[in-house]
Amino acid sequence: MKFPLILMSSFLLASVADAAFSDHPVIPLWPEGVPAAVRPDAPAALGPLGPEKLEEGGRLSNISEPTLTVYWPAVDRPNGTAVIICPGGAYGILSHDREGIQYAQWLSHLGVTSFILKSRLKEYGHPAPLQDVLRAVRVVRSRAAEFKINPDRLGMMGSSAGGHLAASAGTLFDHADGKTGAALDSVNARPDFIILMYPVITMADGVTHNGSRENLLGKSRTAEQEAFFSLENRVTAATPPTLLIHTQEDKSVPIENSIRFFQALTKAGVPAEFYAFEKGGHGMGIRDGLGTTSEWPDRAREWLRVRGLLTPAKP
Repeated sequence: MKFPLILMSSFLLASVADAAFSDHPVIPLWPEGVPAAVRPDAPAALGPLGPEKLEEGGRLSNISEPTLTVYWPAVDRPNGTAVIICPGGAYGILSHDREGIQYAQWLSHLGVTSFILKSRLKEYGHPAPLQDVLRAVRVVRSRAAEFKINPDRLGMMGSSAGGHLAASAGTLFDHADGKTGAALDSVNARPDFIILMYPVITMADGVTHNGSRENLLGKSRTAEQEAFFSLENRVTAATPPTLLIHTQEDKSVPIENSIRFFQALTKAGVPAEFYAFEKGGHGMGIRDGLGTTSEWPDRAREWLRVRGLLTPAKP
């Protein structure tokens, strides 16, 4: 079914089954019409996808209308910083609750305005996710005054395949595949900082997450595509400052993904920190019982504070 949209205070509110969505403004990324970009072998190339799916645990799939859901900062501490959150899910689903809402609530208590990205997935493949994430940056930055944020303090946070998408924004922010010819293409799409949680980075055999690679690039991908979307190869001095968080126990996305990205950032002279924890499997989110790994939100808060991103600033 299509969920009705209700106009309210210049935003669109989406009415959905999960109450967690109901009281947060939802912004369509492509009000002029979603781009037709689709990988030739992807399902959307064959016709309409049908209704979006919301599964147990807040997992979204079959997405054809990308959006941003707004989470305002705690009322007594807004500081002008904003983060676009890219949930993980192997480019096949979005772990919206664990790696979206949970992080948005944490950031809210830090005074940060959050936007959870609902992007197109395996039903479209590349370049649709890249178009969506760069459009998200352009939309938020172009409306910074409206959101009461500083356009120079706009970051990304991504987990797993969402980490690959966030890192793509940080390395491919001016790439032609992320543009559609719209007027908003002229808005700077480079994030000002990136937080990557156990990210997929490389497409290399034995290190990548195979499902993410296939869902993004398809079974007929070329060696050239694999090399291009191995984002350690895309890092330059213009890549934003980055925080990486990963664990040794991650068996789904090996920690070498973060190691490769950190090494590339270091070689390019990009400010970066990397917390390599011992405990915690893939998709750990924010929870107790993981030893020092459970303290990663404190390390991330300190990283943001030291960079001046938690100090109140005028929009």
